[in-house]
Amino acid sequence: MTTFDNVSVVKTANVYFDGKVTSRTVIFSDGSKKTLGIMSEGEYEFGTELKEIMEIIDGNVDVLLPGNNEWQSFHGGDSFEVPANTSFKVKVLDLTDYCCSYVL
Repeated sequence: MTTFDNVSVVKTANVYFDGKVTSRTVIFSDGSKKTLGIMSEGEYEFGTELKEIMEIIDGNVDVLLPGNNEWQSFHGGDSFEVPANTSFKVKVLDLTDYCCSYVL
């Protein structure tokens, strides 16, 4: 899916890591949420409250998922899941465009 129809967008940006990671929240008619964002090169650690599905739209990242000892590489077109109430680490290798879906 390249577009979202009939949604609301929160105008205020979510800004993390001194502006190196930003996103906008998209709210669907059923109440579900996604964020669309950009990550600059660097290393970051994120916490989750809900299960998340991270889709890498463009760019390259290495990810250390909860319970794993080895980093995994993801590129534009790839996605990965992160369980609720955990944290994961990301090494952003170049400017990365992403979509995060929150699963209830």
